[in-house]
Amino acid sequence: MRSTLSVITCATFLFLSATLAARAQQAAEPPLITVGGQAEVRVAPDEVDFTLEVENIDKDLLAAKSKNDATVKQVLALVNKYGIESQNVQTDYISVEPRYTEVTEERRTTTKKEFIGYAVSKTVLVRLKTISRFESLFSDLLSIGVNTVRNVEFRTSEIRKYKDQARAMAIKAAREKAIALTREVGQTIGKAYSIHEVQDNSYTPSNYSQNATSIVGGDFSENEATIAPGMITVRARVLVSFRLE
Repeated sequence: MRSTLSVITCATFLFLSATLAARAQQAAEPPLITVGGQAEVRVAPDEVDFTLEVENIDKDLLAAKSKNDATVKQVLALVNKYGIESQNVQTDYISVEPRYTEVTEERRTTTKKEFIGYAVSKTVLVRLKTISRFESLFSDLLSIGVNTVRNVEFRTSEIRKYKDQARAMAIKAAREKAIALTREVGQTIGKAYSIHEVQDNSYTPSNYSQNATSIVGGDFSENEATIAPGMITVRARVLVSFRLE
């Protein structure tokens, strides 16, 4: 019986100690003002990622594959001609599927499927680090039989640098906001008590996005270019708590 009472007494003591410690910690927290700050840096892209798709159709499967392989070899030779390094070119997805078309039978309202051949397609991922040559490369790719160019994404190779700039500006904006708010109540702020970066899931993983409506400068000429890469917006958001004085 004494043993049971001892255990209960010990548990009660530990619970009370933890509660008092938590209250003491809360009481020790200084008066704070917590504000959010956000900023963005707009930069011109210096590289572009895109996906090429090459598709060939033939009733002979081996013939379709042979044609496709030949076109892909032309694509690889072309990107090499443009000085794109091998680590920036990757064959990604290979597909083989039968293709049919619907044919309406004469004097009937029904349709039937007619085999037109095997479709063999391959995709190639490319990163071009000289944006001024993108339009020329795009035209040459179409001329050798590339069926589709998709997932075109203009990027910056210095995302880390611009992210740091945006983050510093966001912290500065938070501090200015805290100063303005405390001034209205006759107080001032001291040192930062805590700083948290807020991740915004509405952005891409690398935290930049293309704005295709922006005016483009640099190597693109208004009279020659028909593809405008726009500007990249690098954003940062922070939550900062300052001590109140």
